[in-house]
Amino acid sequence: MNLTYLRLELRRILRDVASLFFIVVLPAFLYIIFGASQEYGGEMIVGGNVTMYIMTSMAAYAAVTASTGVGGIVAIERVQGWGRQLGLTPMSDSQYVGVKMTVAFLISLVPIGSIYLIGRLTGAEGTAQAWWVSALVVVGGSLVFALYGLAAGLAFSSEAAVSAASGLLVILAFLGNVFFPLSGAMLTIAKFTPLYGYIALARYPITDGLLISSDGGTQGQEALWVPLLNLGAWAAIFAVAAVLLVRRGRERQ
Repeated sequence: MNLTYLRLELRRILRDVASLFFIVVLPAFLYIIFGASQEYGGEMIVGGNVTMYIMTSMAAYAAVTASTGVGGIVAIERVQGWGRQLGLTPMSDSQYVGVKMTVAFLISLVPIGSIYLIGRLTGAEGTAQAWWVSALVVVGGSLVFALYGLAAGLAFSSEAAVSAASGLLVILAFLGNVFFPLSGAMLTIAKFTPLYGYIALARYPITDGLLISSDGGTQGQEALWVPLLNLGAWAAIFAVAAVLLVRRGRERQ
């Protein structure tokens, strides 16, 4: 790990107050509207109540947004010629990817911590295990989407790559069972999308695998290996894509 480059990256990201504002405030606002302010929020599922279920979902979505944004900045760096400068250094492709992932991980802690704190103060309730395990999954799983943002930024040589990658997340969130419960064929499709495994694992300590339906009931129980396989497969896909694209970029330079 190149600590000097890591420190420079963190300072650069933290100076972008406008981006940090939207990364933290928008998901927190969505949680308050759809979670904390709803009458059904106090209803228990298994390891936590509905408010906690929604809080976890919004924290995961915020983490994904933050991680993708940091990774996607690679596109801007390429336009500015920064990638060419790094190519003259002894930094390896894996070190470059590692620094980007670490920065995305650290930045994602900001919205996750904020939403969990707000949730704690606004009626989110659950077992100690549900709180800690869901938080760890949200934090750890966000690294997968740092790779997604990095791959997207490397694949396209324009600043629009960041916006496109972030915009696609909204669609993937709807398809991935994040914003509202899916059922039938849509739920089957959701299990093959990138966000499904991440969100399902984050909710697992709260639901114990129960699939929540749109009417507040349940529609069966899902084995733990399903979201684990989904997240693992997409992590491998994004990691391979990111490393290959870094190498391609250096070869062209």
